[in-house]
Amino acid sequence: MTIVSRTEDLEILLAVVDTGGFSAAARLLDIQVARVSRAVTRLEFELGATLLNRTTRRVELTEEGQSFVATIRDGLQLLTSAEENLRVQHRRPAGRLRVDAATPFLLHQLVPLVPAFRAAYPEIRLELIANEQIIDLIERRTDLAIRIGTLEDSNLHARLLGRSPLHLVASPAYLEQAGTPLHIADLEQHTLIGFADAAHLNILPFRQPQPFQPQIASSSGEAIRQLALAGQGIALLSNFMVRQDIAHGHLVSVLGEALQSPNPREPVQAVYYRSGAVSPRIAAFLEFLGGRLQL
Repeated sequence: MTIVSRTEDLEILLAVVDTGGFSAAARLLDIQVARVSRAVTRLEFELGATLLNRTTRRVELTEEGQSFVATIRDGLQLLTSAEENLRVQHRRPAGRLRVDAATPFLLHQLVPLVPAFRAAYPEIRLELIANEQIIDLIERRTDLAIRIGTLEDSNLHARLLGRSPLHLVASPAYLEQAGTPLHIADLEQHTLIGFADAAHLNILPFRQPQPFQPQIASSSGEAIRQLALAGQGIALLSNFMVRQDIAHGHLVSVLGEALQSPNPREPVQAVYYRSGAVSPRIAAFLEFLGGRLQL
């Protein structure tokens, strides 16, 4: 049996390399550890070479393994793209599309679009994965990620989907009790809600950007929104999260004239790893999003 016919085994090998172990690869792929071990053993037997050095704590690539993996990673992506391009000539894009985004973006932007997307592309199996932190697309076997703000990873291709302005928001009940801030200095007398362990998100975009220490913090933007709705303080959140809350009077925007736009937190971008042609599944999803997002 040729290596070309071992595509699944090759995918398993890459998962072991990316996660650093057989057990971690099994969890990522949702298969048994024994199946992972058999796949790697088959490849090593057919190649007549040891690809991995196993230790009790981690597996590492041998010199032969490093060369082999570097080649097959790009090769598998090209093979997948070629197969999809061939299929799409006869029918609509098909297969799994794994999309990663922060919880607020999933809830407020992507989930409402799922029915229309599935109707347009019924053969695409859509997986929406929530992550509050930036992930490695290859390691997590993710096709596409939505990222808010400026990008630092130059290894990814990005498409700007639009910009989402920031708002300082609080509930009417909170403002009635604590007063409405009319000047920037007034914020010193208020409870500010912000992000935990993400100082770059706790910067008020005034003419002179002003870092702040939140009195209440969370790692989840959606939790911060819920805290603001519950009258716990003032939060700095993106328009795509709170535009409906503001429109319905559940949240009130304050000091809007003081906020500077554009600012580094406004860009909304779709990022993906690409070594050749863009997958038809990714292309279909990006085309579908165009004009539909409410940023």
